[in-house]
Amino acid sequence: MKVLLLKDPKDSGPDPYIKELGLYSLEATLIPVLSFEFLSLESLFEKLSHPECYGGLVFTSPRATEAIKMCLEESSKKEAWSKSLKQMWNMKPTYVVGKATASLVEELGLTPQGEKSGNAEKLAEYICSREKPNSSALLFPCGALKREVLPTVLREKGIPLEGLTVYQTTQHPDLQESLSTYFSQQGIPASVVFFSPSGVKFCLQHIQKLPGDVINQIKFAAIGPTTAEAMGAAGISVSCTAGTPSAQDLAAAIHTALHPHNC
Repeated sequence: MKVLLLKDPKDSGPDPYIKELGLYSLEATLIPVLSFEFLSLESLFEKLSHPECYGGLVFTSPRATEAIKMCLEESSKKEAWSKSLKQMWNMKPTYVVGKATASLVEELGLTPQGEKSGNAEKLAEYICSREKPNSSALLFPCGALKREVLPTVLREKGIPLEGLTVYQTTQHPDLQESLSTYFSQQGIPASVVFFSPSGVKFCLQHIQKLPGDVINQIKFAAIGPTTAEAMGAAGISVSCTAGTPSAQDLAAAIHTALHPHNC
């Protein structure tokens, strides 16, 4: 049985989602959905250069950590990070959602907290249980399409958060062609997985244009509740949602959805 994963391939090494789905004898294919344009990198480095002004860091997406990596490409900035800034930030908490973001944070030399939260709502609760009201602001590099859940919860609890938009999301230039090619060559997959609300927004319009009754033949899966909510709002019936945003939980959820009588 085939599974279509609407996500970018991993930068290096085998993709964990393809591997985990393979353990259930599911043949997975990746199609990149999103392109990212990075913004305000000078402003971001300026803020990173003053850890004394902040209470910690918050990352809710891998792209925000990639923005920091891009900031540090210049040798002088990289040296400043290695010599002192990294150690100073490590004296403060770095809050993250999900394993993918946590592993990128570790590559920066920082220690992630809260990765098991799974979504912004749970991470906000986690932060509120550890931060005092009216303390130093947490620095929050984020995307232009960020949801307001986390900022709203922290604001209600009196925990300052300083957001900085460091990337914007657009549709991958090859998306329409990649989807058409996949469906014409591979046929209709047993399951299609969405990994973000942006993915739902950009992909669904193309899937709906495919000939025949494609939508009703597919079990649609979501990586987490936020994506599932976006799918529901777009009129897609969500067959399953991963318990946590991990390859293992997603593979198990899809297996259960495709073989309900075996459970």
